[in-house]
Amino acid sequence: MSRLPTFLALGLAVPVLVAAAPVEDSLALVQQHLQAVSSMVAGFSQTDRNGRTLSGTMTLKRPGKIRFQYEKGVPQLIVADGNSLYFIDYQVRQVQRWPIGNSPLAVLLNPKRDIKQFARLMPTQDPRVISVEVHDSRHPEYGRITMIFERSASAPGGLMLQGWVALDSQNNLTKIRLSNQRFNAAVADNAFRWSDPRPRTSPNR
Repeated sequence: MSRLPTFLALGLAVPVLVAAAPVEDSLALVQQHLQAVSSMVAGFSQTDRNGRTLSGTMTLKRPGKIRFQYEKGVPQLIVADGNSLYFIDYQVRQVQRWPIGNSPLAVLLNPKRDIKQFARLMPTQDPRVISVEVHDSRHPEYGRITMIFERSASAPGGLMLQGWVALDSQNNLTKIRLSNQRFNAAVADNAFRWSDPRPRTSPNR
């Protein structure tokens, strides 16, 4: 099985100083936020280890659905349809697939998952910022994801997801920054359909 694309494997650099709140309180707040978000649409920018930046639109619908639609001219798509996570490369006409649970993004896709079992709070220099690293020690090949939240009274659960940092098992680092986050609007399931570029297969998934 192919390894996950870097930014899916787990960035925003957060200096290590003093935690803004007790660990249990902050993790509980993150869990509360995740459970309060049924959908989210946001702009994203993705920066890889070579400094190359791509942008696009992220659409999330829980449970299990997410789509990273890249800017015009980028022949790639990443989408989870509720069962599997796909990386589609239209230029070379290839599709890679993983079970959703094998991606660190599962923490964003499954609101019922108890993050306290596999997450730890990372200290930050700003009391308004909460940084949480997610890592499954039983599966180091899945990499790490460090999610960055900012306290916001207007956001679900009092937090706004600002982005995350992905570090894969080969130590490739990718940063995702979100902008113009919009929560809990209706999102149709067909937003997570995609055209299959492979020959002699069904045109849709």
